[in-house]
Amino acid sequence: MEGHRERKKARTRRALLEAAVRLFSERGYEQTTVAEIAAAADVAPRTFFAYFASKEEVLFLNAEDRGQIMLEVIAGRKPGEPLGDLLGRMFEALVRSLAEGDELDFALSPLRARLVFTEPALRARGLTLILQEQPVLAGALCEVYPELDPVSAGAAVGSFMGALSVAGLVAQQQGGSNEDVLAAGRRGIEIAVNGLSSLDGS
Repeated sequence: MEGHRERKKARTRRALLEAAVRLFSERGYEQTTVAEIAAAADVAPRTFFAYFASKEEVLFLNAEDRGQIMLEVIAGRKPGEPLGDLLGRMFEALVRSLAEGDELDFALSPLRARLVFTEPALRARGLTLILQEQPVLAGALCEVYPELDPVSAGAAVGSFMGALSVAGLVAQQQGGSNEDVLAAGRRGIEIAVNGLSSLDGS
């Protein structure tokens, strides 16, 4: 019985996600209401709120989980592991989480990027997430790399996140596939890591 309930919940969540993505694309983010998303998924509006706190949350799917994944990689630094290698592992862990998670999360990426640039409420949410997450990551780096001062750790995190985000965004804007976006993110991080080599003290 438990398995059936979980499968039903997963189907409902997916139906809500698919409805939201379609309506955001067809009507625009601001013009789409929670009630319309629920109706398109053939559920009551209260059911939507059982899965998502707001329609913003649909576009920032699993953001907190991604942050936790990065923190776990940092906490698991291998003895003597250079900073660049750890950042590379952090990216690969994020890629694995995408591959293992709901593919709709990845499908949302181009829409999310477009809307974040055009919708003030989403820009604010995205900035809030950055301001909350990146200092935490920088603090975690300082704990496992005692030789790093807080400013250098912040620069490392900013370089990593900026390279990953902007390189991937450019690939999306050029019409790249999901694989192209991942390759662009990987290339961006390689460039950032080469610039961060001085922080390893070597």
